[in-house]
Parts: sequence; structure tokens; C-alpha cells
Amino acid sequence: MSDTHGSAAGALARSAVEPRVAVTRSGWVVDARRSVADLVLSDESPLAKMLVKGPVTGSLGSALATSFGRATRTEIGGETALVVGSGPGEWFVVGPPGSAAATVAEIEQSVSGRPEFVSVIDLTHGRVLLRLTGQRAAAVLGKVCAVDLEDAVVPDGAALRSSVATVVTDVVRDDRDGTPSFLLHCERSTGQFLAEALLDAGVEYGIETTTLVGLTCTG
Repeated sequence: MSDTHGSAAGALARSAVEPRVAVTRSGWVVDARRSVADLVLSDESPLAKMLVKGPVTGSLGSALATSFGRATRTEIGGETALVVGSGPGEWFVVGPPGSAAATVAEIEQSVSGRPEFVSVIDLTHGRVLLRLTGQRAAAVLGKVCAVDLEDAVVPDGAALRSSVATVVTDVVRDDRDGTPSFLLHCERSTGQFLAEALLDAGVEYGIETTTLVGLTCTG
């Protein structure tokens, strides 16, 4: 099956999560299935993923406009990006597929000339990013995570790091058009295991896989 939106030249990139039905988009092999179920899991690994580190008391926090434990949308490199305050002096930046180089360049430019050391690392191919969306998403995560992820504790825009199905995972509440949605970021080596654990936990709620969703809500 063919649905190529990126360049056909060169090797295709693959996530660690095996798609049910493979299709090519933006130079990546992704799942072709488009589900309208009330609870869906998508592999968002083709999104550009950058780790940014700097001094806790430095100017980088102001430049990225995101505090520890929060996630905000902003424009970086001409694209919409999600900036996550994933740790003290540490930010996780997510952008559209193929935007890593421009994002890294703009972040480096924003702190150039400042007396502090900042590192920007492209993690796009080395990490897995999953999205769990639906009214029962918190209930599913509650089966495999000890943290209470209900609205009152983890509202939209909250970010934390926890064990999910024994996997060290960055958890970001990133609702889509009012529907609860969680981004789950982990090492590539544990991505398939985490995806399978979430699918197992969501069986009673009719969970299905769906194709790459991306960052932009369509309404």
C-alpha cells in the first residue's frame, strides 16, 4: 500500500513500534489505520524531538517560555512546536516531522552570545513518542502508572516523569479539542513494550490504534 507524502529518495525511517498496516508519510513508515474509536493509541515517533539543556537559573527558561512541569505551544523555526519543561534545566521540544534542523538552529540562535552553556540534541530517531487519546485515557494509564492522572491532579498542559508499565516515561497532558490526550515519551528500546502494555490495558475500553496524529488540532 502506498501513501507517500515525503521524498521517495533514500532509506525510510522506522519507529520501534511496529505498525499494523504500513504506509509511508514524511519519509517514515507509519500505521495506515485511521480509527474513530473513543480511545486510540497513535505512534507519534516521526515528530521531531529535541532535548535542550541549560543552567537551571539561566536565561534558557525565558527563551523557551516554559517552566518545569508544564507544556506550552509556541512557534520555533517557523513551525508549531510543543515545549515541555521535563526537568530542572531540561526541556523536551516536539515539532512536525522534518523540522529538527530548523528548530535546533533557532534555539541555538536564541541563546547565542549569552554567558551560559546550552546543549540542543536531536533525539528524533532515538526515542519513541506515543499519544493516548480518549475520555478513558487516564483510566488506562491508571492501570500501569502509580500517579493519579485525573483532571484535578494532571490538567491539560501538565508534564511529569514517571514509571508507566515499568518504563521510565515522560508524560505530557496535551488535550485535543477538549478530549483528554497524553503524550508518552520513552527510550526507543522500550517503545514497543510500552505500546503493547497500553493496548492491553485499554482492551476493556475498546482501544484501537490509529495513524500519526501530529501536533495540530483540526477541530
